[in-house]
Amino acid sequence: MHENKKLKKLGFIKSFSIYIPAAILMYVLTQYMIPYLTKLTGIETVFFWFVVGGLGIFTPLIVAGIFILKSEGYKLSKETWVHRLRFRKITKRDAIWAIVGLIAIGALSGLVMKILVLIIGEFDHSPAFMSFEPLNKGRYWLLLIWLPYWILNILGEEFLWRGVMLPRQELVFGKYTWLIHGFGWSLFHIAFGWQLMLTLLPILFIQPYIVQKTKNSWLGVILHGGLNGPSFIAICFGFI
Repeated sequence: MHENKKLKKLGFIKSFSIYIPAAILMYVLTQYMIPYLTKLTGIETVFFWFVVGGLGIFTPLIVAGIFILKSEGYKLSKETWVHRLRFRKITKRDAIWAIVGLIAIGALSGLVMKILVLIIGEFDHSPAFMSFEPLNKGRYWLLLIWLPYWILNILGEEFLWRGVMLPRQELVFGKYTWLIHGFGWSLFHIAFGWQLMLTLLPILFIQPYIVQKTKNSWLGVILHGGLNGPSFIAICFGFI
């Protein structure tokens, strides 16, 4: 089956009819529900970010992606996974793009962070609902909560944004798709605050560009997970 046989265009209005509700969901849960649960229970905020984020934000992204695929007439199958969602075997060229992307995003994000510190002084790199002290012996159990959350985070976003939406957006926006896509993905993260948003700009635009260029959604998983996961572990143990 040709990958574009059932593929429908996804223009600006339809794209943002997905981005905007997702951004509102993120904002409401992080700004209101998580602080409420923390105050109610006394359990540290990051625990509820893992639980509420994983189940209340990223799981719905997966459900939305499945719903969209079903509405297109696709079944959840290996063929759909490879041809429609473009989770394909990684080639040598893909691997080079992944390495270049990881280096570029890491370097540019670090540069943006240093510039921000020079302009506004030291600031908390994490939003309030993610902030936590480095783990100590009695809090290593949080890693057990983080792992399934991390999987849902990466799977949810890469499945919906890059797998389901990006190929359809390319039919409308062509070579400029990554710009529209990056803007929509940025909107989803508006709850993170402007300081973190600025430091995220490299990944928010470079990653969609690379996935579009390679036509391989696994590159999104590698870039997103490869930067997100190690960064969290480094914070956990006080390295950054």
